[in-house]
Amino acid sequence: MNVQNDGRPGHFVGDAGAGDSGVRAAEAALTTATALFLDVDGTLLDIAERPSAVSLPNLLLNVLQRVDRKLGGAVALVSGRPIDDLDRIFSPLRLRASGVHGAEIRLDPADEPHPSPSAQALPEALTDLLAESLRAFPGVLIEQKTYSLAVHYRATPQAGPQIRGILERLVAGEPESGIEIFDAHCAFELRTPAFDKGWAVATFLEHEPFSGRVPIFVGDDTTDEAGFAAVAAHGGRAYSVGRWRPGAQGVFADPTAVRAWLTAFANRRAD
Repeated sequence: MNVQNDGRPGHFVGDAGAGDSGVRAAEAALTTATALFLDVDGTLLDIAERPSAVSLPNLLLNVLQRVDRKLGGAVALVSGRPIDDLDRIFSPLRLRASGVHGAEIRLDPADEPHPSPSAQALPEALTDLLAESLRAFPGVLIEQKTYSLAVHYRATPQAGPQIRGILERLVAGEPESGIEIFDAHCAFELRTPAFDKGWAVATFLEHEPFSGRVPIFVGDDTTDEAGFAAVAAHGGRAYSVGRWRPGAQGVFADPTAVRAWLTAFANRRAD
């Protein structure tokens, strides 16, 4: 496992000259009294060229199932993907989940997702307007998620600044919509700021089996920082992935390190 020592920019534990205190702290933090919140792309799963191209590593479903069982169901996926998409990826496993950056939530695996009280569906015409505005950029993918639109430019990363400029002009032309632009990994997310992952975490923590537990949030992106703040407000800990982000107490090197951490907990004898 490769976890940064102290939550500040610097080397990762396991590199030359680094101790293993970060690894021990991360392992010790995850106990049967934890409420665990996990981002998906870039955290549990390696980022793919296109959202539809992600692959599920061998044994991850088994590990997640065992972790969920050890935590009494207090595990939730907190993702930018819609919950229906999460179910497709992790089938046949269904976990508690929040999708589209907090726009929808499922408090019980047997339930259907329902929207955040503040979630607003974006105008359908916006997708067509974006497609027309961005047709000069081959490889750009527009992902429609009802409450948000994601513009993926991983195929043409050098065009990121130009694409953002186009999006800024579009948003400025629709001030009454309340839409803002949020940065992600080679992507821009268009949505209102009325909901976020922090709302989702706080909502889970108001309900069983999460209430009364010490929360941990693991995420890799700017949009995860609201989740970091939410667990901090409840006396918990946050870990970022790949690089340090504000609010993180430690940093996993990559999704492989996150999966190793979860596997170690799943294999650990009773606390």
